[in-house]
Amino acid sequence: MTNNSLPNDLGLIVSLALKEDIGDGDVTSALIPKDLKVKANIICKENAILCGIPWVQDAYGKIDSSLQIEWEFEEGANIKIGNKVASIFGNARAILSGERTVLNFLQTLSGTATTTNEYLEILRDTSTKLLDTRKTLPGLRTAQKYAVKIAGGFNHRAGLYDAFLIKENHIKSCGNISNAIAEARKMNPSKTLEVEVQNLEEFREALSLKPDIIMLDNFHITDMKKAVSINSHSVKLEVSGGIDQESLANIAKTGIDYISIGALTKHCRAIDFSLLLE
Repeated sequence: MTNNSLPNDLGLIVSLALKEDIGDGDVTSALIPKDLKVKANIICKENAILCGIPWVQDAYGKIDSSLQIEWEFEEGANIKIGNKVASIFGNARAILSGERTVLNFLQTLSGTATTTNEYLEILRDTSTKLLDTRKTLPGLRTAQKYAVKIAGGFNHRAGLYDAFLIKENHIKSCGNISNAIAEARKMNPSKTLEVEVQNLEEFREALSLKPDIIMLDNFHITDMKKAVSINSHSVKLEVSGGIDQESLANIAKTGIDYISIGALTKHCRAIDFSLLLE
């Protein structure tokens, strides 16, 4: 994905979500008169960053293309408790059959975007970039990474296929850092090469081999400062592991380039939305 482009698998994921919920038919909505037309409103019940509009549009489009949705806010907007974010006009059965699926996407992606925004507020006056990780909900990786970008964060690698990230277990299996880096460069020299290190000794070894990025994993703040000083802008430095909102500002002050935080996508709390018929 580039910029805030939509994930290529959006339609597939929506189809799977609809199949999961509706199966071979919504038996409860079948109680409603077949041709009943209604208006429904989606209400946000807490302050949030709105994210997930394309998933809602796609889901309702698949259920009933005649449904009309009017959005009160744009993707990425700050919304407040009690805000009506959208109105939906059309067949009552179709609207209610899609209710849970569209709200699931809204609550999850808005939750991801809102959590990301909270971290970004702490980094506002620094040059450090906030990165997501692969610690995403199964099947929703591209969606959650999209939500991180909507909030203003940046994406780390998409998966195991698009960049090297040589971690502790890879290093052990290859013998040492030097062997792992040499093999990676031999295998595919065009891919971004990142190495995770556990201490300053490993950091110095990795630095001498000039990978694109060195990740300082669970470093004490004192050792982070030493690594930044030793590095002297030679390669990009990333910090990861055990980072929360309380420690974020002090880490950024060390002059680190990137901070990656799994909590953006794995600990995010769903935002509460409801859909109500008028």
